[in-house]
Amino acid sequence: MPDVMSSSRLIGVGVGPGDPELVTVKGVNALRAADVVVVPVMDTGERGRAEATVLHYVPQEKVVRVVFALNERTDHGRREAAWDAAGERVAQLLAAHGSVAFATIGDPNVYSTFTYLAHTIGALVPGVVVETVPGITAMQDLAARSGAVLTEGTEPLTLVPVTAGSAVLKDALAGPGTVVAYKFGRQAAEVAEALRETGRIEDAVWGSALGLDGESIRSAAELDGVPLPYLSTLIAPARRDGTRGGKL
Repeated sequence: MPDVMSSSRLIGVGVGPGDPELVTVKGVNALRAADVVVVPVMDTGERGRAEATVLHYVPQEKVVRVVFALNERTDHGRREAAWDAAGERVAQLLAAHGSVAFATIGDPNVYSTFTYLAHTIGALVPGVVVETVPGITAMQDLAARSGAVLTEGTEPLTLVPVTAGSAVLKDALAGPGTVVAYKFGRQAAEVAEALRETGRIEDAVWGSALGLDGESIRSAAELDGVPLPYLSTLIAPARRDGTRGGKL
């Protein structure tokens, strides 16, 4: 591996849930200031949301596609090999360019591939400076588009990736406050069952492809068990009595 100066910078840039208008000014500036912008792609090669969003702000020739096993859930070895290969590629880019931005949907510190990349680069490129630029999350976008209020007063907010299992979601729904579920499309039937069992389905809302062609935002009561897009988001608002400031 070529020597890399300590001034090399890897910047994880959150580009929001898909709507290009939801990239922050700081995020756009970071993408444009970087020498190259890395976007993660699956090994099938199709353009992902991060790449589609980035291309609204930087030219194609500045974008470097790096394969991650984003859809690999069962073969741990294959996933680790993909992360290692991606880290090696980004390390090469840092050696050649010095400043590399990595675009990730949502926020780079919330269930992001950037976390794994930064960990790998930290070992491969001693002295590299790792920074992040926050991005708008899918739960914020869905709340805005649906009118769901995420939190009031002293209410807690729980974020659950349903890839951890529907039992984790059910435990969260049994507690106080608002519950947000990510990545639940393939387990839509189990999610609907958990909402019904905990009496939370009537006020809950789900959405997919937010801000994009094919956007769908519906009451969770309409969930019929049919699998939904993987990147679906659910908000089950806290139980409220309707009074203003009731949770203060």
